[in-house]
Amino acid sequence: MPSLRVLISGGGIAGATLAYWLAAGGHRVTIVESADRTRSSGSPVDVRGPAAAIAHAMGIWPRLAAAGTGVERLVFVDREGNRRAVIPTRRSRNPDDEVEIARVELATALLDAVDDSAELITGDSVVALAADEAGVEARFDGGREDRFDLAIGADGLHSAVRRLAFGAEQRFSRPMGLFIGTVRTDAVDTDPAEVILLNAPGTAIAIHPAGGNPGAAFIFRSRQAYDHRDPHRATVLIEGAYRGREWLTERALAAWHTASDTYFDEVTRISVPRWSTGRIALVGDAAGCVSVFGEGSSNAMLGARTLADAICAAPTDPADAFAAYERTHRRRSARSGAGAPVLARFLVPRTSGGISIRNAALRTLGRIVVDFDVRR
Repeated sequence: MPSLRVLISGGGIAGATLAYWLAAGGHRVTIVESADRTRSSGSPVDVRGPAAAIAHAMGIWPRLAAAGTGVERLVFVDREGNRRAVIPTRRSRNPDDEVEIARVELATALLDAVDDSAELITGDSVVALAADEAGVEARFDGGREDRFDLAIGADGLHSAVRRLAFGAEQRFSRPMGLFIGTVRTDAVDTDPAEVILLNAPGTAIAIHPAGGNPGAAFIFRSRQAYDHRDPHRATVLIEGAYRGREWLTERALAAWHTASDTYFDEVTRISVPRWSTGRIALVGDAAGCVSVFGEGSSNAMLGARTLADAICAAPTDPADAFAAYERTHRRRSARSGAGAPVLARFLVPRTSGGISIRNAALRTLGRIVVDFDVRR
């Protein structure tokens, strides 16, 4: 079977998983990652179900388990800190089936598993792609030009590969009227097994213990314009939504203003009608997601393994490989994002009455499991 040269744009969760399995299949992989380092901000993510099986097969599960946050519960509190409702965050009691872990820990473990079996270029990005029947010419921001048999966009919500090969982001993105910002802060002591969430109408603030590296997440409703390339605009929106609040919010805002490593973006549904064109394909959030809500990290790992298997099964026929990958994974991806609007209403009710009704319902129903997953 031929050994393909494959370019992967993005060294995050999807990109690293894809690189591992393509290299294991005998292919020559180049990963280009725009970041010089992996950011530490962002809420922890879940690895569960089929994604856990992939991590076991890669030999990284012991590392993930050792770095798990240990969180068991989500606690809804009022502005005085009184507990109003408590729900579990784990779906499985089997420690080999599920782990919550800092995103940076997961991404690093996956990339370390690739080790020297792939070429890794950091601090650079793809700025031009030209595909023909035999391959893809790529030009990088640093000036390098190279030719590959395949090019894969694993570069997230604001994918450069998707923009270059499929069209402008606006064609595929549907904002949900929510924003999220995250920052590391140790200003509030919490039980290491509990996430605390405080609501006001249209806003939520969560404090996550994150296995000893606590952080705050601002989640709020707004229809104001936002450009993800404008970091100052993020601060304006957060201040507008949370100014004058007390306790958790006041401390989290103070951390936001002094931090050098923050994350902010619009909660967005990405939907691309077709995940491949010629010898170029998309995987992970670049192909489809509902950012923040759902199981994006587990879904990205599963999609990457599915794509790698399809390429290895049909290395001489990219169209067939990409079609097989999409037939298999698109159904899963659609299911994982289907509950996002409901979860958004659950975590960020619009009114005081909505907050009270939700808390009362949780006390009555007892057991509902939720998760939210911030990634980029």
